[in-house]
Amino acid sequence: MLRLFTAIAVPPEIGEGLLRRQHGIDGARWRPQEAFHITLKFIGDVQEPVAAELDEALAAIEAPAFDLELAGVGHFGEGVEIHAVWAGAGESRDLRGLAKANERAAREVGLKPEARLYTPHVTLAYLKRPAVPEVGAWIQANSLLQSPPFRVESFGLYSSWLGGEGSVYRLEREYALG
Repeated sequence: MLRLFTAIAVPPEIGEGLLRRQHGIDGARWRPQEAFHITLKFIGDVQEPVAAELDEALAAIEAPAFDLELAGVGHFGEGVEIHAVWAGAGESRDLRGLAKANERAAREVGLKPEARLYTPHVTLAYLKRPAVPEVGAWIQANSLLQSPPFRVESFGLYSSWLGGEGSVYRLEREYALG
């Protein structure tokens, strides 16, 4: 069984700027730079034959390369149930189109559709029962986050493995855009 997702990797020069924002919330499990990505489609646990079919469907996606930037920050959850803080992806028709193409590819191989609203983001930290005022202060201090634009020329199929410090991601296959 493989735990999979598709995503766009965040370039190191953009990731460096995100690392500088990783402070100010006690107990936060800040993500390492190599884990920074923008998820296109969370696949979940699948058998290897399904993963092989998905690989073929993803390889057939035709989409243009595009420029993207990160803009703003946010969180998932409310009150003491806030469980993550993130940097948002700037609004992009091309990004949304690529995410929809990934969703279609997953459906083609029999995977269930995503029920949640797509919120493109880079997870910066996972939280467990945080001090809400600290999260609020962090959001306020970082709300004007704006990265330089970066070129997206590919996306990847990643596997997720649970390690001692949280999930570790491995690029299984890369798909060119453009």
